[in-house]
Amino acid sequence: MEDNKIAVGLDIGTTKIVAMIGKYNEYGKLEILGLGKSKSLGVHRGVVNNITQTIQSIQQAVQDAETSSGMKISDVIVGIAGQHIRSLQHSDYITRKDSDIVIDEFDIENLCNQVHKLVMLPGEEIIHVLPQDFKVDGQNEITEPIGMYGGRLEANFHVVVGQVTSIRNIGRCIKSSGLTLAGITLEPLASANAVLGNEEKEAGVALIDIGGGTTDLAIFKDGIIRHTAVIPFGGNVITEDIKEGCSIIEKQAELLKIKFGSAWPGENKDTEIVSIPGLRGREPKEITLKNLSKIIHARVIEIVEQVYLEIKNYGHEEQKKKLIAGIVLTGGGAQLKHLKQLVEYITGMDTRVGFPNEHMAGDSDSEVTSPMYATAVGLVLNGLENNKINEVEEEENIGEELESPTNEEIEEKAKPIRKGFFDKWVENLKDFLDNAE
Repeated sequence: MEDNKIAVGLDIGTTKIVAMIGKYNEYGKLEILGLGKSKSLGVHRGVVNNITQTIQSIQQAVQDAETSSGMKISDVIVGIAGQHIRSLQHSDYITRKDSDIVIDEFDIENLCNQVHKLVMLPGEEIIHVLPQDFKVDGQNEITEPIGMYGGRLEANFHVVVGQVTSIRNIGRCIKSSGLTLAGITLEPLASANAVLGNEEKEAGVALIDIGGGTTDLAIFKDGIIRHTAVIPFGGNVITEDIKEGCSIIEKQAELLKIKFGSAWPGENKDTEIVSIPGLRGREPKEITLKNLSKIIHARVIEIVEQVYLEIKNYGHEEQKKKLIAGIVLTGGGAQLKHLKQLVEYITGMDTRVGFPNEHMAGDSDSEVTSPMYATAVGLVLNGLENNKINEVEEEENIGEELESPTNEEIEEKAKPIRKGFFDKWVENLKDFLDNAE
């Protein structure tokens, strides 16, 4: 297989691990070549807590994807999430030596490197530094300062922080599975790539990705990521509540939730009953669907209210920060019946369920376009975009003369470079893992 034409996304979740192989077709749409998934045994709330079991689950998923595609997987783009992820806002500035030379990529890089030196809590590491808007000599609301003149360059940053050990453990699992870490993407950002349109990101939107162990939030406004958060609750706590409330085993509780579960108790009548087979010849249990919905409803309200609190903390009520496009629900938990209506009722915001089919080929399998695969699709898209950027850079480097560029050349090449900072961090992480042998 041609490495620069395909990409492999590996979504290491709490309930499932998904390996997805994809490439762009002739129309520039994503075509899924192979899909493998396995039960995730060594991950709790997005964090690896059993290396051996996680490696086995990764290998199983990768093997399934290789079988279904007839390809050999070597490089993977991995999603990172978990309850240890947090974000913060930070402002910083640099004073340039010569204001007669236009601002270039190196100045922004210097500014970002300065943010990377921030002192974090013990055991934490900055994993993502995203410039949001810039100020040049006091002139604010500049989105792209490259090519401008100025002596003082300031910026507001969205900084994502995570635990060093959790990140290293994911890297170790990838390496021990015989794979190469081609890149790491924050999972809410990967899901956003798969299910959000540019118009929604511009207008202001909150993406809620309800997974098995965590619920991820990503807020976009004016086309830029403004806030991220990870709530340490997901679909698994709903299953746990059903298991306890109905006195049944976990497997039965999960099936009940998927087949008969609803987030709105008023939908079910008292006479609607489902019978659960008893264990080892015991009497079957009869459970009313109204009671089941009440259990689910109570837990879903708790999750949604926590997410809504994060949205309000961002300042959604302010006119300047209003999220016109409302909320987009995705992830496996978004498939729960009547969840959309409940979220609209609690938040008062327009809500839709996000399917990752916007960028996908028309003949894609309906299973792949399910919200539960949004993160995996986003990781594949991210990998394909990385491949494109690397191809362009390689072409630019061929025959390039080693001389200092003129101001005009810098202005000509001025382009958004936010993506480069994350790629550089991935390189640093790879070095970090190699040195930790």
